[in-house]
Parts: sequence; structure tokens; C-alpha cells
Amino acid sequence: MTDLLGVIAASYGVLMAISPALQIRRMLQRRSSADVSLSYLLVLEVGFALWIAYGVALPNLALIVPNAVAVSVGLATILVARHFRSGGPAHAPAPPVDSARDV
Repeated sequence: MTDLLGVIAASYGVLMAISPALQIRRMLQRRSSADVSLSYLLVLEVGFALWIAYGVALPNLALIVPNAVAVSVGLATILVARHFRSGGPAHAPAPPVDSARDV
């Protein structure tokens, strides 16, 4: 039963770990990272790294795998956010969304 719970928890942990991809998608759509807190993301990254270290010390893959995924996606989120803050090529305003199509 404990092994099953570990697999379920780790699987859900991976799902949670990839959820920042939604933030990446939003930044790409808006071509801005102004509403993203880099400090918050960095605090999360430190926490994920600590959980990985703890999982390695146990050793426990149910802790290592989801947190390793979270670190990767978190770093990608930080890189995308920094790209837009450094005046990347997509710094131009996003094209307007046309709600009524001209026919």
C-alpha cells in the first residue's frame, strides 16, 4: 500500500511540477513577464533542490523525480521571464485579438 501511495504521490507531483508551463505559455502569449515574480520562483527552486537532496539522502525516487522535473520547468520559467525582461525580440506589443471577424 505504501508503494502504491508513493507512485500516486510522485505522479501527481510530476503533474504539479509541469504546471508552471502554463505561466510560460501566458508569458509567450502576452510577450511579457511583468506579472511574474522572479523572487518567488527562486524561492521555489531552492525548496525543490532541498527536496531532491533529501530524496537522494533517503534514497527515495518518489521525492527525487517530481522535484527534479519541478527544478527543470522552474528554470525554464525563469529563463523565459528573464528573456522578456531583458528586452528580447518579442518585446513588441502582442497583436490584438479580433473577437469579431470581418467577412
